[in-house]
Amino acid sequence: MRTARVFRLSMAHPGDLSALEELINQGTIRASELVAVIGKTEGNGGVNDFTRGYFTQTLMALLSKYLNRPAAELIREIPCVLSGGTEGVMSPHYSVFCIEDDATAERRFPSALAIGTAFSKPVPTEDVGRRAHVESVASAVRKAIENARIERLEDVHFVQVKCPCVTAARAAAAIAAGKTPRTSDPNRSMAFARAAGAFGVALGLNEIAPGDFDDESLLSDFSIQSPRASISSGVEIECNEVVVLGNSSAWGGPLRIAHRSMSDALDIGAIVDVLADLDIEARPQVSPTTAGRIACVLVKCEPDRRGKVRGHRHTMLDDIDINAQRHIRGAVAGLVAGVVGDGCIFVSGGAEHQGPDGGGLIAVIASQQRAAG
Repeated sequence: MRTARVFRLSMAHPGDLSALEELINQGTIRASELVAVIGKTEGNGGVNDFTRGYFTQTLMALLSKYLNRPAAELIREIPCVLSGGTEGVMSPHYSVFCIEDDATAERRFPSALAIGTAFSKPVPTEDVGRRAHVESVASAVRKAIENARIERLEDVHFVQVKCPCVTAARAAAAIAAGKTPRTSDPNRSMAFARAAGAFGVALGLNEIAPGDFDDESLLSDFSIQSPRASISSGVEIECNEVVVLGNSSAWGGPLRIAHRSMSDALDIGAIVDVLADLDIEARPQVSPTTAGRIACVLVKCEPDRRGKVRGHRHTMLDDIDINAQRHIRGAVAGLVAGVVGDGCIFVSGGAEHQGPDGGGLIAVIASQQRAAG
C-alpha cells in the first residue's frame, strides 16, 4: 500500500539541510522515497531572492550523495518549491514529502493523503504569462493528479506550482531573437507567471473551461480564480514544477488534508474551520497536545487591491519602504500562527487569482484519529 509521510524541519540558514541528513542517516527517511519539498527561506521573496536557489542546490547535492545520481538529474525529478520571506513570527523551515510502498501495510482509514508531482517542459520567455503558459501548467497538473492516483477532482485540496519568471536578461535575449515577452519588468513578470499558474490549476481541475479566458484575462478578470491553487514564481527555474496534494482511497497511512478559502486577511474563521474539518479544535488556540497532530500548514495570501480590509483603509500597497507582499505575509502568518500555536508555517504572498481578492487559501495536513468502520 502506498503511504504518504510528511516531515516539517527547521533550518538555521537557507543552506542548512542538517535535519534532513540526520533523518536519512538514522534510517527514518530513505532518500529514494523523497518526492517533493515545500518550504520557506529567509530571503525577500523577490526576483533577486537567491536563498531559494541556494537551498535547492544544497538539497540536490545532498540527495545526489545518497542516491549516487547527478544533481542535474534530480533537480528535474524532485519539485523543490521555496517561498522567500519569513516575516514576523514565521520561522524558516521546509516540509519533506515522502512516499513509502509497503505491501504488508493494513488500511486504517477510508482514505488518506495522496501526493503527486509533475514537471512541464521549459517555458519559453515569450510564453510566460500567456495562454501557452496556462496550458503548460494545466497539462502538468493533470499528470500530477494521475501520478497521485486521485480519481475524483474534488478530492484534490492543494496544488502547489512553481513557475519561471522573466528576468531582464531573459527579456533582452528574447527580444534579440525577435520574440516579444509579455513584460520586461521582472516583478510584473512574477505576477503574470503566478496568474498563469492559477489559471492553469483552474483549467487542470475543470474549474474553468478553455474558452473562459484569453491573455488579457490574466491580472485583469479576478472573477477567474482557483480556490485550491498556490503559485510561486522565481528565477531559479525554467519550467513549471507541480505538487498535488489530496485524499485518495488508494493510499494508506494516517495523514489527511483539508482546505478552506480565506475571504480576507482577517478571516480567522477559515483557520478554525479547516482545523475542525480535521477534528482539531482551536479555543482560541490549538492545545500543545493536539498541535502534535499537525504535519503541515500551507497558506496563500494577497493584499486587497481595493485598498480596504473590512471597510477600513490599509496602506500595504502604498508603502515604498516595505513591499506589500512582505506586509501581508507577516500579518497573515501572525494570524495563522496564533491559532495553531506554531511559527513553522508556509505563508506565501502573491495570491493573484488564488481565491478571493484580498484573501487566499489555507490547507492543513494532519493525522487522523477516527479509524475506518
